[in-house]
Amino acid sequence: MVKVTGEMRALLEKGLAFVGTADRKGRPNLAPKGSMRLGDEETLVFAEGVGKKTLQNLRENPEVAVAVVDREKMEGYQFKGTAEIIETGPLYDTVAKLAQERGRPKPIAAVKIKIEAIYSLIPGPMAGERML
Repeated sequence: MVKVTGEMRALLEKGLAFVGTADRKGRPNLAPKGSMRLGDEETLVFAEGVGKKTLQNLRENPEVAVAVVDREKMEGYQFKGTAEIIETGPLYDTVAKLAQERGRPKPIAAVKIKIEAIYSLIPGPMAGERML
């Protein structure tokens, strides 16, 4: 079972996350997601407000990578896992409420990512090492 540490949580709360997806043919896409949050110690959640390439790719291929870094400290993490698109229900309602509180339109969907592996993005000997 993969669990996010307090250090990772803090970085997710203040950093900008980038979500990497690929369509069914393997063509990649990378998109910033300012709404990325920790769902619990094993999941990430973000609001999908635009509903274009990221959402389309996740419908075709739920495998996802999320990178978040602190440029000043030169530290970061990559989270890999499987995404679930949620368009109704309590989690969607929570994500929609947070988006509206931030002055954003109601999202098309909430995306919940089950974290399966975490890798270091810290330069040096730990770069690319699987952490959990």
